[in-house]
Amino acid sequence: MNDLGVMFLSIFILFVIVLIAKGIVIVRQAQVMIIERFGKYLQVLTPGINWIIPIMDRPHLMEWRENRDYVDGAGRVRSVPITEMRDVIDMRETVYDLPRQSVITKDNVGIEINALLYFQITDPINAAYKVESLPTAIEKLTQTTLRNIIGEMDLDQTLTSREIIKSKLQVILDEATNKWGVKVNRVELQDIIPPAAIREAMEKQMKAERDRRAMVTEAEGTKTAQILKAEAVRESEIKKAEGMKQAAILEAEGVSEAKIKVAQAEAEAVKIVASTVAQSSNPASYMISLKYIEALTKMTEGKDNKIIYMPYEASNVLGAVAAIKDLTGGVPAAK
Repeated sequence: MNDLGVMFLSIFILFVIVLIAKGIVIVRQAQVMIIERFGKYLQVLTPGINWIIPIMDRPHLMEWRENRDYVDGAGRVRSVPITEMRDVIDMRETVYDLPRQSVITKDNVGIEINALLYFQITDPINAAYKVESLPTAIEKLTQTTLRNIIGEMDLDQTLTSREIIKSKLQVILDEATNKWGVKVNRVELQDIIPPAAIREAMEKQMKAERDRRAMVTEAEGTKTAQILKAEAVRESEIKKAEGMKQAAILEAEGVSEAKIKVAQAEAEAVKIVASTVAQSSNPASYMISLKYIEALTKMTEGKDNKIIYMPYEASNVLGAVAAIKDLTGGVPAAK
């Protein structure tokens, strides 16, 4: 073989090596690649090492959008959406930070709103061939759907119905993007910004509401304090009255018991005297005589022991004295 043949053989071997190297395609995990042969769909390459025929087979390029952070001149970090063409399709869940847009509510108030969209490609073939630009289609569909939903609500409903807006938006987007091989997992609303004049009025309204609540709370506290004070005074008066009542009851019971004790003592004395004079035929005369003597003693008190008045029945008294003398055994009383 001459030198020319060796050269052609070397060129052919090099061409084959380059062809084989170009035909080896490595696809990463959670990614797929759509291969076209002469512009027609051929197959979907799965993660791992795959083989294609160079020149004849080429990967399908698909538009993709992602947010990239950068630092501006003021040192602040900003996020900017970047659109690029890729030959692989990411099957993981993707987040789209949709740009802020102006929408008009039912009561003709213009507000600014932006949303986050979480979606995942489930069918790469439909995502590649059923829509021209998947990111643009999703963005425009979200914006128009959001305008329609907000247009059916007034401002107050919009500010207080985030969950309702998100649920409606997710259902509509999921149904519309299903034919594109996309599954919308959830939607989040980042900001709902009303006009400055309305924000100022809302802040004044909130301040007035807080002041009103503070006044109501203070009034309720004063009312509660007065009620508690009145209840305390009432309880004190009740306790005082109950104490006085209990004291009166105890005093009456003491007087009653004292009288009972005196009566019992007198009864015992009578029983002792009666037992002493058991031989007497008329014990009652003895008691009557004692009562007469007690009365006579009281009549002579403070009169130098002189009798200034003698009852009509003085003879009975003297008889009573004689009876006492008989009962005591004839022993004269001590002077």
